[in-house]
Amino acid sequence: MLLDHLQGDYRFLKGIGPYSCGVVAMPGFEIVHSRLMQPVPLHLGYQQMAKRLEHQGRSIKALCAMQLRIPAPLSFEGFADFNQEYRQRLIELDLLLDGINPLARTNIALPTLGIQEPMLHAFSYTIPSDLNTPTFIIAGAGDLKDQTDLSPDAIVRPAETSEDALREKATVVMAVMQERLSGLQVNWALATCVDVYTTQVRFSYLSDIVLMPIGKASWHGINWHYGVPPIRGLDFEMDVRGVRKEVWI
Repeated sequence: MLLDHLQGDYRFLKGIGPYSCGVVAMPGFEIVHSRLMQPVPLHLGYQQMAKRLEHQGRSIKALCAMQLRIPAPLSFEGFADFNQEYRQRLIELDLLLDGINPLARTNIALPTLGIQEPMLHAFSYTIPSDLNTPTFIIAGAGDLKDQTDLSPDAIVRPAETSEDALREKATVVMAVMQERLSGLQVNWALATCVDVYTTQVRFSYLSDIVLMPIGKASWHGINWHYGVPPIRGLDFEMDVRGVRKEVWI
Protein backbone atom coordinates (compact mmCIF):
# COMPACT_ATOMS: atom_id res chain seq x y z
CA MET A 1 0.00 0.00 0.00
CA LEU A 2 1.64 3.23 -1.20
CA LEU A 3 0.56 6.16 0.97
CA ASP A 4 1.09 9.91 0.64
CA HIS A 5 2.90 11.85 3.34
CA LEU A 6 2.07 15.38 2.26
CA GLN A 7 3.85 17.06 5.18
CA GLY A 8 7.04 15.14 4.44
CA ASP A 9 6.82 15.47 0.64
CA TYR A 10 7.22 11.74 0.08
CA ARG A 11 5.20 8.57 -0.35
CA PHE A 12 5.79 5.37 1.60
CA LEU A 13 5.04 1.69 1.45
CA LYS A 14 3.15 0.69 4.57
CA GLY A 15 5.18 -1.79 6.62
CA ILE A 16 4.89 -2.84 10.24
CA GLY A 17 4.89 -0.83 13.46
CA PRO A 18 8.64 -0.06 13.69
CA TYR A 19 9.22 0.98 10.05
CA SER A 20 7.83 1.31 6.55
CA CYS A 21 9.06 -0.82 3.66
CA GLY A 22 10.39 2.13 1.67
CA VAL A 23 9.93 5.74 0.65
CA VAL A 24 9.94 7.70 -2.60
CA ALA A 25 10.04 11.48 -3.03
CA MET A 26 6.99 13.22 -4.45
CA PRO A 27 7.29 15.21 -7.71
CA GLY A 28 9.06 18.50 -7.05
CA PHE A 29 11.21 16.95 -4.33
CA GLU A 30 14.15 14.57 -3.97
CA ILE A 31 15.65 12.51 -1.18
CA VAL A 32 19.07 13.41 0.22
CA HIS A 33 21.06 10.66 1.96
CA SER A 34 23.26 11.96 4.78
CA ARG A 35 25.98 9.83 6.33
CA LEU A 36 27.75 10.67 9.55
CA MET A 37 31.54 10.72 9.49
CA GLN A 38 31.38 9.35 13.01
CA PRO A 39 28.16 7.63 14.12
CA VAL A 40 26.59 9.06 17.27
CA PRO A 41 24.45 7.44 19.97
CA LEU A 42 20.90 7.27 18.71
CA HIS A 43 19.50 9.41 21.52
CA LEU A 44 21.84 12.21 20.38
CA GLY A 45 21.22 11.42 16.73
CA TYR A 46 17.64 12.68 16.94
CA GLN A 47 18.98 16.10 17.90
CA GLN A 48 21.56 16.02 15.10
CA MET A 49 18.94 15.14 12.50
CA ALA A 50 16.64 17.92 13.69
CA LYS A 51 19.51 20.41 13.55
CA ARG A 52 20.44 19.32 10.02
CA LEU A 53 16.87 19.64 8.80
CA GLU A 54 16.49 23.06 10.41
CA HIS A 55 19.72 24.15 8.69
CA GLN A 56 18.24 23.02 5.38
CA GLY A 57 15.05 24.92 6.05
CA ARG A 58 13.09 21.70 6.32
CA SER A 59 10.58 20.47 8.85
CA ILE A 60 11.34 17.38 10.91
CA LYS A 61 8.48 15.81 8.91
CA ALA A 62 10.86 15.69 5.91
CA LEU A 63 12.84 12.96 7.69
CA CYS A 64 12.04 9.76 5.78
CA ALA A 65 14.65 7.08 6.62
CA MET A 66 17.34 6.06 9.09
CA GLN A 67 20.24 3.62 9.12
CA LEU A 68 21.10 2.36 12.59
CA ARG A 69 23.91 0.27 14.05
CA ILE A 70 23.61 -1.83 17.20
CA PRO A 71 26.26 -3.72 19.22
CA ALA A 72 25.00 -7.27 18.60
CA PRO A 73 22.00 -9.16 17.25
CA LEU A 74 18.98 -9.27 19.54
CA SER A 75 16.59 -12.05 20.39
CA PHE A 76 13.16 -11.72 18.81
CA GLU A 77 11.89 -10.50 22.18
CA GLY A 78 14.77 -8.05 22.49
CA PHE A 79 14.12 -6.77 18.98
CA ALA A 80 10.46 -6.19 19.87
CA ASP A 81 11.52 -4.21 22.95
CA PHE A 82 13.97 -2.16 20.86
CA ASN A 83 11.25 -1.40 18.33
CA GLN A 84 8.77 -0.38 21.00
CA GLU A 85 11.22 2.16 22.41
CA TYR A 86 12.16 3.39 18.93
CA ARG A 87 8.52 3.84 17.92
CA GLN A 88 7.76 5.70 21.13
CA ARG A 89 10.53 8.18 20.33
CA LEU A 90 9.04 8.74 16.87
CA ILE A 91 5.66 9.36 18.49
CA GLU A 92 7.23 11.95 20.79
CA LEU A 93 8.70 13.68 17.72
CA ASP A 94 5.28 13.60 16.02
CA LEU A 95 6.67 11.61 13.09
CA LEU A 96 3.87 9.07 12.71
CA LEU A 97 1.09 9.62 10.19
CA ASP A 98 -2.32 8.72 11.58
CA GLY A 99 -0.62 6.14 13.78
CA ILE A 100 1.34 4.62 10.88
CA ASN A 101 5.13 4.78 10.79
CA PRO A 102 6.21 6.26 7.42
CA LEU A 103 9.98 6.11 7.99
CA ALA A 104 12.08 3.42 6.34
CA ARG A 105 14.87 1.86 8.41
CA THR A 106 17.91 -0.37 8.20
CA ASN A 107 19.26 -1.69 11.50
CA ILE A 108 22.52 -3.67 11.42
CA ALA A 109 24.52 -5.34 14.19
CA LEU A 110 28.26 -4.70 14.08
CA PRO A 111 29.86 -6.87 16.78
CA THR A 112 33.42 -6.12 15.62
CA LEU A 113 33.26 -2.35 16.26
CA GLY A 114 32.79 -2.60 20.00
CA ILE A 115 29.95 -0.09 20.18
CA GLN A 116 28.00 -0.12 23.43
CA GLU A 117 24.60 1.26 22.40
CA PRO A 118 22.43 1.88 19.34
CA MET A 119 24.05 4.37 16.97
CA LEU A 120 22.82 6.59 14.15
CA HIS A 121 24.82 5.81 11.00
CA ALA A 122 22.87 7.74 8.35
CA PHE A 123 19.52 9.36 7.65
CA SER A 124 17.56 10.65 4.68
CA TYR A 125 15.20 13.56 4.11
CA THR A 126 13.39 15.35 1.30
CA ILE A 127 14.23 18.74 -0.22
CA PRO A 128 12.60 20.76 -3.03
CA SER A 129 14.09 19.80 -6.39
CA ASP A 130 13.54 20.04 -10.14
CA LEU A 131 14.97 16.54 -10.60
CA ASN A 132 12.75 14.68 -13.05
CA THR A 133 13.59 11.16 -11.89
CA PRO A 134 12.27 9.63 -8.65
CA THR A 135 14.57 9.15 -5.67
CA PHE A 136 13.90 6.46 -3.10
CA ILE A 137 15.04 4.41 -0.11
CA ILE A 138 14.23 0.70 0.30
CA ALA A 139 14.22 -0.41 3.94
CA GLY A 140 16.51 -3.20 5.02
CA ALA A 141 15.19 -6.76 4.92
CA GLY A 142 16.75 -9.90 6.34
CA ASP A 143 16.40 -13.59 5.56
CA LEU A 144 12.85 -14.10 6.80
CA LYS A 145 10.23 -15.93 4.75
CA ASP A 146 7.69 -13.30 5.79
CA GLN A 147 8.91 -9.83 6.78
CA THR A 148 5.84 -9.32 8.96
CA ASP A 149 6.48 -12.52 10.93
CA LEU A 150 9.13 -11.65 13.49
CA SER A 151 9.48 -15.14 14.91
CA PRO A 152 12.01 -18.00 14.68
CA ASP A 153 9.64 -19.94 12.43
CA ALA A 154 10.13 -17.37 9.67
CA ILE A 155 13.93 -17.73 9.40
CA VAL A 156 15.14 -19.09 6.05
CA ARG A 157 17.27 -22.21 6.58
CA PRO A 158 17.97 -21.48 10.28
CA ALA A 159 21.46 -22.28 11.60
CA GLU A 160 22.67 -23.07 8.05
CA THR A 161 25.47 -21.17 6.33
CA SER A 162 26.35 -23.52 3.50
CA GLU A 163 26.66 -22.19 -0.03
CA ASP A 164 23.24 -23.59 -0.86
CA ALA A 165 21.64 -22.07 2.24
CA LEU A 166 23.15 -18.65 1.56
CA ARG A 167 21.88 -18.77 -2.01
CA GLU A 168 18.38 -19.43 -0.73
CA LYS A 169 18.61 -16.67 1.86
CA ALA A 170 19.84 -14.16 -0.74
CA THR A 171 17.12 -15.24 -3.17
CA VAL A 172 14.40 -14.60 -0.58
CA VAL A 173 15.81 -11.17 0.31
CA MET A 174 16.19 -10.20 -3.35
CA ALA A 175 12.52 -11.03 -3.89
CA VAL A 176 11.65 -8.61 -1.07
CA MET A 177 13.81 -5.89 -2.65
CA GLN A 178 12.05 -6.39 -5.99
CA GLU A 179 8.63 -6.34 -4.38
CA ARG A 180 9.40 -3.08 -2.61
CA LEU A 181 10.84 -1.46 -5.74
CA SER A 182 7.67 -2.36 -7.62
CA GLY A 183 5.55 -1.08 -4.75
CA LEU A 184 7.31 2.30 -4.90
CA GLN A 185 6.88 2.32 -8.70
CA VAL A 186 10.63 2.48 -9.34
CA ASN A 187 13.11 -0.02 -10.78
CA TRP A 188 16.69 -1.26 -10.52
CA ALA A 189 17.90 1.10 -13.24
CA LEU A 190 17.28 4.01 -10.86
CA ALA A 191 19.28 2.46 -7.99
CA THR A 192 22.57 4.13 -7.08
CA CYS A 193 23.52 2.00 -4.07
CA VAL A 194 22.90 -1.66 -3.24
CA ASP A 195 24.01 -2.63 0.28
CA VAL A 196 24.64 -6.22 1.37
CA TYR A 197 25.09 -7.02 5.06
CA THR A 198 26.55 -10.38 6.05
CA THR A 199 29.57 -11.94 7.76
CA GLN A 200 29.33 -15.02 5.52
CA VAL A 201 31.98 -14.36 2.88
CA ARG A 202 31.04 -17.02 0.32
CA PHE A 203 30.11 -14.63 -2.45
CA SER A 204 29.91 -16.83 -5.55
CA TYR A 205 26.11 -16.62 -5.39
CA LEU A 206 26.12 -12.83 -5.79
CA SER A 207 26.70 -12.99 -9.53
CA ASP A 208 23.48 -14.73 -10.53
CA ILE A 209 21.35 -14.07 -7.44
CA VAL A 210 22.04 -10.32 -7.10
CA LEU A 211 24.12 -8.78 -9.90
CA MET A 212 22.31 -10.26 -12.88
CA PRO A 213 18.78 -9.34 -11.71
CA ILE A 214 19.69 -5.72 -10.87
CA GLY A 215 20.86 -5.07 -14.43
CA LYS A 216 22.15 -1.52 -14.94
CA ALA A 217 22.41 -0.95 -11.20
CA SER A 218 25.32 -3.40 -11.15
CA TRP A 219 27.38 -0.66 -12.82
CA HIS A 220 27.65 0.90 -9.34
CA GLY A 221 28.72 -2.38 -7.77
CA ILE A 222 27.60 -3.75 -4.41
CA ASN A 223 28.56 -2.28 -1.06
CA TRP A 224 29.41 -5.09 1.34
CA HIS A 225 29.18 -4.34 5.06
CA TYR A 226 30.66 -6.84 7.50
CA GLY A 227 27.65 -7.01 9.78
CA VAL A 228 24.51 -9.02 10.38
CA PRO A 229 20.76 -8.39 10.61
CA PRO A 230 19.55 -7.15 14.00
CA ILE A 231 17.86 -10.42 14.97
CA ARG A 232 19.84 -13.39 16.25
CA GLY A 233 19.80 -16.28 13.78
CA LEU A 234 19.61 -14.19 10.60
CA ASP A 235 22.60 -14.10 8.23
CA PHE A 236 21.84 -11.91 5.23
CA GLU A 237 20.30 -8.47 4.75
CA MET A 238 20.02 -5.93 1.96
CA ASP A 239 18.79 -2.41 1.35
CA VAL A 240 18.72 -0.25 -1.77
CA ARG A 241 18.56 3.42 -2.55
CA GLY A 242 18.39 5.61 -5.60
CA VAL A 243 19.48 9.18 -4.85
CA ARG A 244 21.42 11.93 -6.57
CA LYS A 245 22.74 13.63 -3.45
CA GLU A 246 24.80 11.88 -0.79
CA VAL A 247 26.42 14.09 1.81
CA TRP A 248 28.80 13.42 4.69
CA ILE A 249 28.28 15.36 7.90
